[in-house]
Amino acid sequence: MKIRPLNEVVLQILKLREHGEQVTLLAVCPNSEAVLEAAVISAAANHAPMLFAATLNQVDRDGGYTGWTPAQFVAKIREYAHKYSWDGPLYPCLDHGGPWLKDLHTLNRLPYAETMQEVKHTLTACLEAGYALLHIDPTVDRELPAGRILPVETVVARTIELITHAESERSRLGLPPIAYEVGTEEVHGGLVNLEQFRQFLHLLYHGLAEHNLQSAAPCFIVAQVGTDLHTTTFDVQAAREIFTIVSPHGALAKGHYSDSVSNPEDYPRTGMGGANVGPEFTSEEVRALTTLSHQEEALRIEPDERSFFMETLEAAVISSNRWKKWLQPDEKGKNFTELAPDRRTWLLETGARYIWTTPSVLSARKKLYANLAQEGIDAHKIVLERISRAINRYLEAFNLVGFLDRHQ
Repeated sequence: MKIRPLNEVVLQILKLREHGEQVTLLAVCPNSEAVLEAAVISAAANHAPMLFAATLNQVDRDGGYTGWTPAQFVAKIREYAHKYSWDGPLYPCLDHGGPWLKDLHTLNRLPYAETMQEVKHTLTACLEAGYALLHIDPTVDRELPAGRILPVETVVARTIELITHAESERSRLGLPPIAYEVGTEEVHGGLVNLEQFRQFLHLLYHGLAEHNLQSAAPCFIVAQVGTDLHTTTFDVQAAREIFTIVSPHGALAKGHYSDSVSNPEDYPRTGMGGANVGPEFTSEEVRALTTLSHQEEALRIEPDERSFFMETLEAAVISSNRWKKWLQPDEKGKNFTELAPDRRTWLLETGARYIWTTPSVLSARKKLYANLAQEGIDAHKIVLERISRAINRYLEAFNLVGFLDRHQ
């Protein structure tokens, strides 16, 4: 199958709209190897294109929390494509590429010049690895006083600086054009207000023209459409307003934090061109493993032979301290065990993605799978099937099932 560049797929979707067919591209955040494998399975089974949106925390030159560099990430996608005999489009993408959007940059208190340079090095590594899309997102500035946001003009200037770097490196490497994504769904970006959003786009396109970068105009523009990590309702009215602003620029509007959204079928209906989903699939992975752990407990296994997987997982999440990132204001300063049971469950499911590759978790998981295998239970297959079902829900709602059969 001939794989079209992602920017050509975007143009194809824009043309399909003229004939009344609305499609929303799905971007899966590859926060574990099981999620990545399940996404390839779903793409192959449904003959659908698939985007993989990897953050700087997940995949980076230091391996991120998945353990993958950009090159290893792309190699892993190709490995699973070969395993499942799938030659369709699987697009590796960078998600939220910008200063201080890698947690270590904030923890290490990197100054602006240093974090910006680190991001530029990663953009080069992504290009060398064969990424199809770069999300340029310089909306965070840890050097600003608390409560202050960057002026839109500064966001635009930094966006153009990073695109200029990427295009210069792409030219140096002799690579074909790639797709770009800009904007943010985060309040800290200052782009949630529609007037500021319009101003951002006006200044961005004007700046790209001034720098002779019209060919690098964004294919996707991220906007706030009512969803975040704690909400599950897609705002139809907001999406329609965003659509009217973005469409004249020949780009697709994209929503992030589409996890567990209650009305995914409204994405294509309102003209949304893309949606990112990530933590939801980690939750599904944890839930599948929870069920499998209960099955193990029901077996007649000596205590010293049990995996104690869930206990190991919880201990790893707690010791990582990454769960503290998601505490509500009234939870600050509390120990994990002092939180309400439902919040502990949520934090465990959300924080598991950070510690899947921890040696203790890997060892316990291996033992869990081995114990269940003795009873004829294919635990890995069960985990993949559960994640794939969650992914398939979006492929169906976004009108992507059979897309490649309809539009070769």
